Amino acid sequence: MDRPLTILGIESSCDDTAAAILRQPVEGPAEILASVVYGQTDLHAPYGGVVPEIAARAHAEKIDLSIEEALVTSGVTLKEVDAIAVTSGPGLIGGVISGVMCAKGLSASLGVPVIGVNHLAGHALTPRLTDQVAFPYLMLLVSGGHCQFLIAHSAEKFTRLGGTIDDAPGEAFDKTARLLGLPQPGGPAVQAEATKGDPKRFRFPRPLLDRPGCDMSFSGLKTALLRQRDALIAEQGGLTLQDRADLCAGFQAAVVDVLAEKTRRALALYLADAPSEPLLAVAGGVAANTAIRAALETVCAQNNVTFTAPPLALCTDNAAMIAYAGLEKYVAGQIDDMSLAARPRWPLDQTAPALLGSGKKGAKA
Repeated sequence: MDRPLTILGIESSCDDTAAAILRQPVEGPAEILASVVYGQTDLHAPYGGVVPEIAARAHAEKIDLSIEEALVTSGVTLKEVDAIAVTSGPGLIGGVISGVMCAKGLSASLGVPVIGVNHLAGHALTPRLTDQVAFPYLMLLVSGGHCQFLIAHSAEKFTRLGGTIDDAPGEAFDKTARLLGLPQPGGPAVQAEATKGDPKRFRFPRPLLDRPGCDMSFSGLKTALLRQRDALIAEQGGLTLQDRADLCAGFQAAVVDVLAEKTRRALALYLADAPSEPLLAVAGGVAANTAIRAALETVCAQNNVTFTAPPLALCTDNAAMIAYAGLEKYVAGQIDDMSLAARPRWPLDQTAPALLGSGKKGAKA
């Protein structure tokens, strides 16, 4: 590469409208010049989850504003943009279409390439943006709508070792919060309650630990909590504050145990290929949970594997990760044209069997 490259990234796969400006200098790591995210939490709060039609309309209203703000913040003009990277799947189709159509319009008007990016690849490649990690590394993507173990061999080649067959952990946290009258998003609320509770009072199931492999299930765990809540209400006429804290603590402990054991299994498979610099990276909003992070760090230490997690702002949905994934494709000569289409499903590992179910944050992939 003989000159710096400037990439405009656009993300609209669920309920965050985001734009970012990324610059790759001739030498050294890529730089995030601006990253703008417009959330929709308040719009969806009355419904207890993301409403696709509301999300799509909000994206259409905010996407140009997010791009404009990113340009102003970065001091970059549209004429300086070398390529436009956009999430073209997987996700809620209305939102994905909003981003793809905007990107194609800008591409046509500016005469620069458009690059369709897999949203999951954006998450999976974030450790290369933040820490310049080398391939191959093991990635745990754990968020509101996805939970997968992936070996990243290159920017385009991923091997899925396992994933959730129903609810993702973030979705289970959100549903638990609703069952206990806690605010959304549920992850931070449940974690805060769990710090005040006894994780041993209620023994919740650890789904699929009795079966081999790295697949996970969290739907039954949420159902078990519902039944325990109802039993307490029937017995006592309601829940005490301590009941709620103990329920949260027990639920969180079960999630932690499942993720820790499945990570051990995924690491064993990954380490079997003797990578020269073994590393586990974790991304997604659930990576902010301190109990989960501590358990994963312990598992890595026990296996002499480096642990890394991007800053929280780059773990949750953002356009900087999309811009970086687009940069990797651009440098490799993999660009798209006006035939680029939105895709509700787009697995990173094309050879792996499809995961079952569809979560609040979008179609499983």
